Amino acid sequence: MGQTSAAQRQEIDVADLQEMYKKFVIECPSGSLHLHEFKQFFGIAASGEAAKYAESMFRAFDKNGDNTIDFLEYVAALNLVLRGKLEHKLKWSFKIYDKDGSGCVDKKELLEILKAIYNLKKSSKQDIDFELLTPEEVCDRIFQLVDENGDGQLSLDEFLQGAQKDVWVMKMLQLDINPSGWVLDQRRKSAMF
Repeated sequence: MGQTSAAQRQEIDVADLQEMYKKFVIECPSGSLHLHEFKQFFGIAASGEAAKYAESMFRAFDKNGDNTIDFLEYVAALNLVLRGKLEHKLKWSFKIYDKDGSGCVDKKELLEILKAIYNLKKSSKQDIDFELLTPEEVCDRIFQLVDENGDGQLSLDEFLQGAQKDVWVMKMLQLDINPSGWVLDQRRKSAMF
């Protein structure tokens, strides 16, 4: 969930981008990627924790809301998560959490994404913090620290301010906004089968 340090982070190099573009063009000659193709693109099963995370990422990448991702949206998203400013990355994370697009994140939405990411990270042993707290405990603690008006929903402002004033909250809310390692792992797994 939290951003890894620059030393631990795995960047996508030019060869990987070229490989992704070739695969994108081969699998999506129309230039548009639908959700089921997005999952296939990264070798993700139709259901499960990786599928939930992929669906949230898909929605965040689909900037124009047409239920497809073109290569420009895909590249723009990668550029954001690899090189964007913290505020933009947090806004992207907020969009992933806000599954219904209401402009607020409720406990159910937050918990669903936390569980998906918790299970993904736990299975790949990426973050020791996940062994210390359950997703429910993380969700409750975030709401205690961030939900300033106590309405049971996090607005974008509460989300941004909470993440920027508390390091732990930022780590928990920011997701893994450098998904290159996850993307490359998914590609490697799909190449094995």
